[in-house]
Amino acid sequence: MIRLKTPAEIEQIAEGGAILARIVAQLRALVKPGTSTWELNERAAGFMRDAGVKPAFLGYHGYPAVLCTSVNHRVVHGIPSRTEILKEGDIIGLDIGIIHLGFFSDMAETVPVGEVARESFRLIETARRALDLGIDALLLGQRLGKVSAAIQAFVEHQGYGVVRDLCGHGVGFELHEEPSVPNFGRIDSGPIVQPGLVIAIEPMITAGDWHVRTLDDGWTVETVDGSRCAHIEHTVAVTNDGIRILTKTD
Repeated sequence: MIRLKTPAEIEQIAEGGAILARIVAQLRALVKPGTSTWELNERAAGFMRDAGVKPAFLGYHGYPAVLCTSVNHRVVHGIPSRTEILKEGDIIGLDIGIIHLGFFSDMAETVPVGEVARESFRLIETARRALDLGIDALLLGQRLGKVSAAIQAFVEHQGYGVVRDLCGHGVGFELHEEPSVPNFGRIDSGPIVQPGLVIAIEPMITAGDWHVRTLDDGWTVETVDGSRCAHIEHTVAVTNDGIRILTKTD
């Protein structure tokens, strides 16, 4: 069941979303060659403590960190490690969520490590543009499938793959709620978009084939063919006045 949010609840999620966006900006500035993914996790935990918010990921179904760090061919849910050191030319997906005033917000960004190849930069920018187009397709009274179709059409037109096994989701009262928000599908599919809908839209795209697998750690998802991926995510609300991106600083 989709649980719509009141305007007051959306304001509270937005307050947390702005904090989360600032934390992501702080983490982005720390991404450089020689940094371990564990250090990024520890710094994220510190930023959360300083902001007075709780981590949404730590302990979620047993997840052992506050941040997901997915490097190069890893799509999502990479577990931070002291031995995983970022190198020049890598790309890293930073996926993070917080709890503020009892409400959840969720955000992800893929960041280049130093100077990256043009192909990697284009992959990241395509994911970013796909998210923008998905948000633009979120329209009152239309089917949610319009978002999925817009993302798929753009990404595949650019020559990239769209991951099928993972998707966006409702968020707010819980980290993951109904409805599911796939990054592929028909324009006439999904529920009708109503005021109070709060969802995480998160394109996950690959430079090669879209098929993925989960590693033995039970969390890390990577491409089967070893191709690089990009993951971008915002928490977005539908209001009577239009669409509002909640994980965004002023």
